Amino acid sequence: MKTIELNGVSPEKKKDEIRSYFEHTYRLYESLFELIVDKQGFYQKADPLRHPLIFYFGHTAVFFINKLKLAKLIDNGADPVIESICAIGVDEMSWDDLDEANYDWPTIESVKEYRQKVFDIVVSLIDRLPLDLPITWDSPWWVILMGIEHENIHIETSSVLIRQLPLEYIAASKKWGVNLQTNSTYPQNSLVQIPATDIILDKETTKSLYYGWDNEYGKHQASIPPFEASKYLVSNGEFLEFVTDGGYTTREYWDDEGWSWRQYHNTTMPRFWRKVQNSYTLRTLCDEVPLPLDWPVEVNYHEASAFCKWLASKTNQHITLPTEDEYYAMVKFATLKEANIDLAHTSSTPVDYYPHGELYDVIGNVWQWTKTPIYPFDGFKVHHIYDDFTVPTFDGKHNLIKGGSWISCGNLADNTSRYAFRKHFYQHAGFRYINSSYNEHVASSEYIKDAIVSQYCHFGWEENLLGVANYPKTCIETIKPYLQDRRTQRAFDVGCAIGRSSFELATIFDEVVGVDFSARFIQHAIALKETSTIRYFLTTEGELEEFHEVNLSDFGFDRYKDKVTFWQADACNLKPIFRDFDLIFAGNLIDRLYDPKRFLDSLHERLNDGGLVVLTSPYTWLEEFTPKEKWLGGYRKDGEAVYTLEAMKDILSNHFRLLGTHDIAFVIQETARKHQHTISQMSVWEKI
Repeated sequence: MKTIELNGVSPEKKKDEIRSYFEHTYRLYESLFELIVDKQGFYQKADPLRHPLIFYFGHTAVFFINKLKLAKLIDNGADPVIESICAIGVDEMSWDDLDEANYDWPTIESVKEYRQKVFDIVVSLIDRLPLDLPITWDSPWWVILMGIEHENIHIETSSVLIRQLPLEYIAASKKWGVNLQTNSTYPQNSLVQIPATDIILDKETTKSLYYGWDNEYGKHQASIPPFEASKYLVSNGEFLEFVTDGGYTTREYWDDEGWSWRQYHNTTMPRFWRKVQNSYTLRTLCDEVPLPLDWPVEVNYHEASAFCKWLASKTNQHITLPTEDEYYAMVKFATLKEANIDLAHTSSTPVDYYPHGELYDVIGNVWQWTKTPIYPFDGFKVHHIYDDFTVPTFDGKHNLIKGGSWISCGNLADNTSRYAFRKHFYQHAGFRYINSSYNEHVASSEYIKDAIVSQYCHFGWEENLLGVANYPKTCIETIKPYLQDRRTQRAFDVGCAIGRSSFELATIFDEVVGVDFSARFIQHAIALKETSTIRYFLTTEGELEEFHEVNLSDFGFDRYKDKVTFWQADACNLKPIFRDFDLIFAGNLIDRLYDPKRFLDSLHERLNDGGLVVLTSPYTWLEEFTPKEKWLGGYRKDGEAVYTLEAMKDILSNHFRLLGTHDIAFVIQETARKHQHTISQMSVWEKI
């Protein structure tokens, strides 16, 4: 089923389209998991750096709930336990918790029941939610489409994980089985001349015909000189020449990172090949077949790059992987028509099956690795409902794949989509090579330009703004007298932002765990810990910016950084592993939570006896963050004023006693001449 157009003339017909698109995608995803006939397959780690498949089975439904709640389209979830454990940890990012001892995975039956509850919630929302056309970036319907397209992503990524499970866990399937099309030989590749091309990309959030992810929007242009591109994707047969010629054991074909990966895994052939005596087989989604020599090879970036260096040494040509710009030049040159994409088939097809002019498989069959690390186009903006879709990949370690594969549906089947993975990652991805000397210009993502992140970097790490002392530092200094004669082994910093308070706490405590809901904040806190440095731009006026740098050594924190760990987490839905602390610090957090009472009610379970909870807040209650019925104070009840501190006393009184309060000022700089000056109240509570 094709992705939904955002325009139209009939809201009711568009609702019907979206409902059908949702139902089709949701059930298609579930049908993948019907391939797992041994229940133990749900709990095996198909990839050692990924969660078991039970996580992914529940994750896409949890994503719907979390994003619909964040957009204030629904008030409640369907199961807080599943929503806690299946929310975060999709990719092998550095903040993932991959220690399975910390997880009590739900049963398959409970996840099935949960998925049906979520299905009913979404269908009900589609039926009752008013719809104005066209659907735009700011429309509530964008969030529904976001959930559907997120499901499409996991149809593909989960199929790769299922493909990595041992076959004894997998059932034969007519729906997902191979309709084997292959020959005993493979076509000889050749180079096709691609003319000089001007690339102009200018996708606007207000004028898009289809849903897009944040990284697709913005402006980019480049002039590409002529180059040559391989007529076909590299086939299994062509790649076998590299294997038999010692390609995996010849150091000169691999860069340092690729060689380290190859040695660590002792890799001698592509991941999905199997060698039996002197012949090879190929593991498909739910079967194993004799290696189809004319199908495209599926490899990671390291293997594709090594092949190119091998071929360059054989031909004395500048053989390399294409850049993203050169891929777009090929798209412009090609005649795009039918392709092995959007489940036209349930496996790869021969590399000479789908012509696109002089080239074959410009889109479809398998993804095509590029040598371009993903970067933001000019004008890039983060969508506030999914702020960590792309930003964590702007690290120079995630390379773009282009063109889609046989199982790419929805947005993935759009040749303007931009998906990026780490170089050792496996998707249904192969490559084509080019002969080119084009020097690609990649916009740097080394410096933080996200306005909100930059402001919080400045708030946390700049000293004496407008003569007001640094807030995180002042808070921890104010806490110190309360810590005399108390245990100082473990501290929990909830809402840690870019980590200043966590590092301050590390000067006192043996271990500090910092968590924040924002992946953008956590990404930069982790980068600061790992590299001791982060750099950011802060707006001074209009389009003018100034550069800032934070270095832990300037604060004397470099010797404490091994004490600190950072996690992405929801303060209102914390995992059970966050417990046994001597101090819990929640700086300026309470009035930004969607359920502050729920957070407060859980604190005593996470704190050791005699431990302290320290809360700071200016009590700026806003419905933008907290539904009014969840406000702790700042309103009248029966004509009488309700104040936050008194409400917190009522909530915490069964487990805590109030030791004292303090007023602490802070300043957030928006521009050189615009600052927010605020007074926060600190309250210190002892567990009794």
